[in-house]
Amino acid sequence: MLVFGQEILNKANKEGYGVGAFNFVNFEMLNAIFVAANKAKSPIFVQASEGAIKYMGIDMAVGMVKTMAKRYPHIPVALHLDHGTSFSSCKSAVEAGFTSVMIDASHHPFHENLEESAKVVEMAHKEGVGVEAELGRLMGIEDNISVDEKDAVLVNPKEAEQFVKETKIDYLAPAIGTSHGAFKFKGEPKLDFERLKLVKELTKIPLVLHGASAIPDYVRASFSESGGDIGSSKGVPFSFLQEAVKGGINKVNTDTDLRIAFIAEVRKLANKDKSQFDLRKFFAPAMEAMSNVIAERMEVLGSANRI
Repeated sequence: MLVFGQEILNKANKEGYGVGAFNFVNFEMLNAIFVAANKAKSPIFVQASEGAIKYMGIDMAVGMVKTMAKRYPHIPVALHLDHGTSFSSCKSAVEAGFTSVMIDASHHPFHENLEESAKVVEMAHKEGVGVEAELGRLMGIEDNISVDEKDAVLVNPKEAEQFVKETKIDYLAPAIGTSHGAFKFKGEPKLDFERLKLVKELTKIPLVLHGASAIPDYVRASFSESGGDIGSSKGVPFSFLQEAVKGGINKVNTDTDLRIAFIAEVRKLANKDKSQFDLRKFFAPAMEAMSNVIAERMEVLGSANRI
């Protein structure tokens, strides 16, 4: 059942659990997400970045999600625009049928971010669509979003309080030390949980953790066995994800883990059977591997058995 994002996250906020927000770029990834949600009995966010929309076409992205939502009518699902970089991008997503959008104006000064986010809220709320915004900056790369480490700053809790009050956003992504991509930490993982708790105390709305892929050992091993190389990559430990949920996180973005698990299976078959060209033979095990990663994440975040 396709629902507005705030319907899923307000419940998660009230009951104290996290909901996975999983990126997709094709049918196989989307199918794996729904299969996992059905298995775990969990609500979900399925999200497409501007790059994914360019790849699929916005009509195809919306159409596939609506079809899958009808196939699994018992699963609450929000279709979310991940890292919308402009008012027009968010408006196009709302008009196309997205039920949640993120306006990422975090690269602008605080007041410009506030003004841009407020404009998106005013537009989206007329259609009932939930809005996410970001404060602080994450390191790493996500499609066309690139932030150097020197420009990465953590969220200011008092600014977060003002921002939420004046923009009327539905959920906030505060920067607390994660980063996009597969290389999240130098040295031991560290997140600012005290800062997170203060933001939650001051805002009281659902909070979002970006850059939250964990890169579990078995996913890393599978990728390496297939001939892949992700070097000294380091994800967010499960214990950190659970601590973040305790501190007020209700939406947890996951993309890198899914790509790594999926591609590992494709590469394994390509290496094993060099005469194979049936796409179904490649994609079926890839979907299964990705779905298993997602179902496990739902258990970790506490969203399993919530429907």
